[in-house]
Amino acid sequence: MKKIFRLVAVAAATTLAVTALVAPSATAATKVKVGLAYDIGGRGDKSFNDSAAAGLDAAKKKFGVTAKEVTVTTGSDSEREGKLRLLAAAGYNPIIAVGYLYATPLKAVAMDYPNVQFGIIDDASVDLLNVASLVFAEEQGSYLAGVAAALASKSGKIGYIGGVRISLLQKFEAGFVAGVKATNKKATVDAKYVTEFPDFSGFNDPAKAKVIAKGMIDKGVDVIYSAAGGSGAGNFAAATDAAKAGKKVWTIGVDSDQYLTASAAEKKNMLTSMIKRVDRAVYDVIATSVAGSSVNDVLDAKAGIYGRHYDLALDGVGVSYSGGYITKYKAQIDKAAAAIKSGKIKVPTKP
Repeated sequence: MKKIFRLVAVAAATTLAVTALVAPSATAATKVKVGLAYDIGGRGDKSFNDSAAAGLDAAKKKFGVTAKEVTVTTGSDSEREGKLRLLAAAGYNPIIAVGYLYATPLKAVAMDYPNVQFGIIDDASVDLLNVASLVFAEEQGSYLAGVAAALASKSGKIGYIGGVRISLLQKFEAGFVAGVKATNKKATVDAKYVTEFPDFSGFNDPAKAKVIAKGMIDKGVDVIYSAAGGSGAGNFAAATDAAKAGKKVWTIGVDSDQYLTASAAEKKNMLTSMIKRVDRAVYDVIATSVAGSSVNDVLDAKAGIYGRHYDLALDGVGVSYSGGYITKYKAQIDKAAAAIKSGKIKVPTKP
């Protein structure tokens, strides 16, 4: 079965490597039922899940599709598989899983529903033609955030807080540190994680993240980048407390433009956010489905992996300018972005 899927995938990819959208009829669009399965925290996390939700909302507004949203609470494989099967059995197509932890459950469900198109954010391991792997060059966007951090820091002491020590979050760390060091060789980056694998509570533990951020601030760190989902709120709170004590500490958000959902006090310290266009990936899956096709760029033809890699060239990652704090650094950030796109700068993916 696996071999058949790969052979069909290779043949399809030859003619459909880059999907061209056609204008669907209103009737066709309204018949599309989208299933969206969120990671822990769900809609309202002001970060990763909310970015996915924004893509769904944009597609609903554009195409008039209907949708059902589900969220895991315990985060077990059985719960994730149950959520996906619920959507597939109810006729939702496409179904998009938000987060790489859905990979194993999604493969099992996709095998049983070969006529349903699935998409998965942050994973490229499922070798089935009906699964689109939607992955990002987080290290590239984080590099630009590192440039901004180095330019804004007065102490030369910078911090990075990851949710869980896994390879995905280490991509953020590696790119960020590279951007900082390329801009200020004397700067230091203190990198810490809220939890260690396999404890995934680090994505939703703002209290612990706040303790980590406060520890960094006490050591003179004046810019902290948090890539930790809902835990990032702890970083923002620590900076707000520092401001009350007369210390200026900049924060950097992640995934969505977190300045837009921050409190008035938090906005005063939010230097920028590393934008990861999960919204674009979700929208692309829905748009291509409405057009009767799928997102199937070749990621690894030999392994049978198809989907899309969202990098700087595709505007899949970047930094936000909300608040105007990094506007004065735009020329330097743009220069770094151009060098990355041209290949002059090779951004590391491992610390």
